[in-house]
Amino acid sequence: YSSPTLSSAISNLTPAFTFTLAVFFRMEQVMLRSSATQAKIIGTIVSISGALVIVLYKGPKLLVASTFTSSFESTWIIGGLLLATQYLLLAIWYILQTRIMEIYPEEISVVLFYNLCATLISALVCLFSEKDLDSWKLKPGISLVAVIYSGVFDTSLGSVIHTWGLHLKGPVYVSLFKPLSIAIAVVMGSIFLGDALHLG
Repeated sequence: YSSPTLSSAISNLTPAFTFTLAVFFRMEQVMLRSSATQAKIIGTIVSISGALVIVLYKGPKLLVASTFTSSFESTWIIGGLLLATQYLLLAIWYILQTRIMEIYPEEISVVLFYNLCATLISALVCLFSEKDLDSWKLKPGISLVAVIYSGVFDTSLGSVIHTWGLHLKGPVYVSLFKPLSIAIAVVMGSIFLGDALHLG
C-alpha cells in the first residue's frame, strides 16, 4: 500500500500529534506569547497540512527509477491513511510511555514488557492472517538478515534510546527527530527499491 518515502513523509505527523496530545494531557505548557509555543503551533499546522498534501496529491515525477515498477500506485491513498493512523498511535504511545516512566523509571524493563506484548499481539495477528506454515520458515539470505537487523537495532536498541529520551526530555522532544527519516528513506528507496521521486 505504500513506499518508504511515503511512510517517512507521513511520519512528520508524529511531532504534530505528540504536541497536540501533550497539550491536551497538560504535559506541555501553551503560552501564546512565547516564541517557542508559536513555533510549535506553526510547525504542527505545517506538518499536518504537508501530510494531507502528500496523501492527497501526487505530483509529476522528477526522477524516474530504473527498471522497478511501483506496486502501490493504485493504493497509495489507503497506505497514507493507514500510516497516518500508525503515527497517531505512536504519538499516543509516546504520551503513555512518558507517564509510565514517571511512575516506573526503569527504561530496560519498560522496553522488555513493550516488546513482549508487541511480539505476542503480532504473533496472534500473523497466525490468523497467514495460514500457510511454510511462509514462516526463514531461509539463510537477505530475509534472515533483515529480521535480525530489525530485531537488534530497530526494536531493541531503538526502543531503549526512545524510552531513555522520553524519560529525560519528554514526548515532544523525542518526536522532533522523526522527520529526519524522510531524507534517508528517499535516498534508500531510490537506490534499493527503484522508487521514483515525485514533486509532491
